[in-house]
Amino acid sequence: MIKKTSFFSFLFLIFIGCNFQYPTTFSEEALNDSFFDLNNKSIQFKEILNKNKGKKIVINVWASWCRDCVVGIPDLKEFQENNPEVKTVFISSDRSLFSWKKAIQKYDIKGEHYFMKNGLNSAFGDFLNSNWIPRYLVVNKNGTIGLFKAKKITDKRIVEALKK
Repeated sequence: MIKKTSFFSFLFLIFIGCNFQYPTTFSEEALNDSFFDLNNKSIQFKEILNKNKGKKIVINVWASWCRDCVVGIPDLKEFQENNPEVKTVFISSDRSLFSWKKAIQKYDIKGEHYFMKNGLNSAFGDFLNSNWIPRYLVVNKNGTIGLFKAKKITDKRIVEALKK
């Protein structure tokens, strides 16, 4: 009986010790991570956020080779049409600048575009703690993260987070 009790006590401690909370602010490492803009100019993530200070932002982490990302573009365009006050920031984990820029043109993707220099193997990628794209985040007007993780732009939590 002691072994069973100890085992369940151990599982309980592991369960309560797990943090199921998502971050509401970006880590210093993520804020200082560098990206390229469409003009191949280096820009830190904190500068991207500062450019959009006081605005509602949806961040879309994507890549041109990602089937789910490409399939979701029509829904994303519909979202943008229905939410013109929301800034859309695209962060690409493409393998090359050429593929990234070609896809933006090919799919006529409107918004602010940035390229992760080291893809998901970066400080920003580590902060996301994910190996899955597309990935959507909502940043509220006050600069806090209102929604940390959504896999589709049609996720109802995105609109709910934007209302706050």
